[in-house]
Amino acid sequence: MKKIVLFTLFVAVMSVSGCSSGSNDTEILVDNTTDATTYTNTIKSIIDSNCLNCHTNPPTNGAPMSLTTYDDVKNAVQSRGLISRIELSAGTAGVMPPSGSTLSTANIQAIKDWQLDGFPQ
Repeated sequence: MKKIVLFTLFVAVMSVSGCSSGSNDTEILVDNTTDATTYTNTIKSIIDSNCLNCHTNPPTNGAPMSLTTYDDVKNAVQSRGLISRIELSAGTAGVMPPSGSTLSTANIQAIKDWQLDGFPQ
């Protein structure tokens, strides 16, 4: 009988010590940074490709402001109606850019997502 109790106690101790070993071998780390909509990862390239023909520093072709920096673009979204100016509504193109291709729905959504996420850099 003593042998059964000792064996059971041994198994219980080994089970507990195995769980508290502190090993991180089975920890799975998820890296979502590549999918994040940030100014650097996403927004800058959209602006560079579609807006810098006029919104340079200094602005040209009658553009009222520069969109060359994070702060410029963030301010344009917050205070100058950038999203409504580029957004497609009722099947008609937004007023920006005034010539050439309009921004894709995916690019407009990326700028909206960036705003909703709090303008991560």
